[in-house]
Amino acid sequence: MKPIAFDREKLTVNLAKLKKGGENFEVIINPDRIIEYKKKKIEDVREVIMYEKIFYDAKKGLEASHDHMVTLFETADPIKVAKIILEDGEIQFTQEYREQKRKEKFNKITDILVRNAVDPRTNLPHPRTRIEAALEEAKIKVDDLKDAEDHIQDIVHKLMPILPIKFSIKELQIRIMPLYASKAHPIVTRYGKLMSDNWQSDGSWVCNVEIPAGLQHDFFDALNKLTHGSVESKVIRERS
Repeated sequence: MKPIAFDREKLTVNLAKLKKGGENFEVIINPDRIIEYKKKKIEDVREVIMYEKIFYDAKKGLEASHDHMVTLFETADPIKVAKIILEDGEIQFTQEYREQKRKEKFNKITDILVRNAVDPRTNLPHPRTRIEAALEEAKIKVDDLKDAEDHIQDIVHKLMPILPIKFSIKELQIRIMPLYASKAHPIVTRYGKLMSDNWQSDGSWVCNVEIPAGLQHDFFDALNKLTHGSVESKVIRERS
């Protein structure tokens, strides 16, 4: 195993790690790109890894053994091995990156709640400071690989015993053209709860989805970006 020389600032790195056959295998990753990769927004492993090399100990610059890779992965091709590590391994972000992203995520979650949640007793918005205090009391944790929107439904449920809160909910019917239908499903389930869906004879996808009313704008922005504005929709019902 030969070492690669890293600058001191490179010693803290974001990694994907896999233990196989008692050996460690690591790749150094771009943290923003791995999130996109896990969400199937990008497919090329080369866009995710910082070096086309497999390491035994990336922080020390020690490369994995060629023979061990051939034995355990049946290939020493770094791209093929990296793909297996990205798919099956553990993602480890640096503390600095995690703290930065969690702060950004909590700010966005708080923004969403301030814009969209009300006190059901008064139908008035909660002050930002009250929502921030409730989030802290509820000990809300966020997933490093999920966006702020992915957490909202679970967070509202956890806040209810602490803070009287409700969202206005809309049920929408969406029709996606055949060209984009297969890629629309993760967007729909990211923003709301899929109530029903069916495939039409022409290959288009029709579904009913419940989403917080305040996320409707972001929801359609995402769908319009995917479909270039060809999505069809209508409001079925709205409730609080």
